[in-house]
Amino acid sequence: MALAYGSPSPSHSYEPVRHHGAVRDTIAASLDVTVGETVKFAFHVTNSSAKRVELRFPSGQTHDLVVLDPQGREVWRWSRGRMFTQSMQNKVLGSSDTLTFTESWHPEHPGTYTAVASLLSQNFPTEQRAEFSLPGKAVSIR
Repeated sequence: MALAYGSPSPSHSYEPVRHHGAVRDTIAASLDVTVGETVKFAFHVTNSSAKRVELRFPSGQTHDLVVLDPQGREVWRWSRGRMFTQSMQNKVLGSSDTLTFTESWHPEHPGTYTAVASLLSQNFPTEQRAEFSLPGKAVSIR
């Protein structure tokens, strides 16, 4: 696990932390976390085989993203409060094609967290984790 610390540049942006995961069958996945005023997640799912792959999903929800605190308690879930179609869907990935899911979270407290991104495919489910830290806000004393 990579621990991401950063100091803000004048634009308040941080360098992304790339956390590569293991290949599961023909699917490779990685999770990028960019820490700033909002936390941005980019979950990349790549077909690493020479053949096309058809991903099957039991509903309109293709992925999910959860943020856990150091005790493993859920503090945020991307899908909470969202509605998804109940019909099955398929997505075809050609050889070396990548699906990227991007989401944002507006954290309330500094600290160390773990992001868990999941591909909810019936035939190629995969999960990636990345640990990151949110620095405390500077307080000016007058």
